[in-house]
Amino acid sequence: MVEELGRITRPATANYQGKRKLLLAPLVHLAVPAEAMPAEGAGILARYWDQVDVQVRAVQNALGSVTHVYHENLPEGGDAGLGYLEATAQGSHKLTAGLVEAGAVLEATESMEILAETLDLQRCLMQPLMSPAVADRLQEWFGEANHRRYEFVADTIDATLGEDETGLLLINERHQVQFPGDIEVIYIAPPALDEFRRWLQNWSEQLQREMAEPPAEPEEADPPEPPA
Repeated sequence: MVEELGRITRPATANYQGKRKLLLAPLVHLAVPAEAMPAEGAGILARYWDQVDVQVRAVQNALGSVTHVYHENLPEGGDAGLGYLEATAQGSHKLTAGLVEAGAVLEATESMEILAETLDLQRCLMQPLMSPAVADRLQEWFGEANHRRYEFVADTIDATLGEDETGLLLINERHQVQFPGDIEVIYIAPPALDEFRRWLQNWSEQLQREMAEPPAEPEEADPPEPPA
């Protein structure tokens, strides 16, 4: 069962007692270095993570503390996982570090072998291919690897999230994780999420327009005046 945060009221908290709860917050980021991100987009992302933090705190006040954190792309948990989030300037680092400091366990959510296979296939698919048959085979292989990857995430959550515990999953919005039926999934979607989507769409369209515009022709210099 997936429920939005806004529907959780005080009387309804009794429905969660004794059950496994999983908060799900989308990972949003740009595939560009932090220093290359426009200031407006960076500001919206910062607000997004602040709002996620507020909503996670609200759920903890109602349902209990987060005891496990699951973060996409982390084959190592604990200090090593936190170090990776900090080194790669993930917006989720501050939230994750705060929960770990309060007692939550940062779990290793990915299989390094499956993750590496998926990333390699993704790189291959980004290259221009002459053969449609090869492209189809690569796409099929990528889909199979991605399926196994999300199965591993689901199995990790199922094996580590105990009865009456609350976990937090940070993962992309297009994930394909199939959660165990006895886990109550609570979707966190603060206002800045839609704001970032709109900004990203506008920014992408602006870049496409700029790329489509022909380069400006250099102005011709005035001919030199003849000597007196």
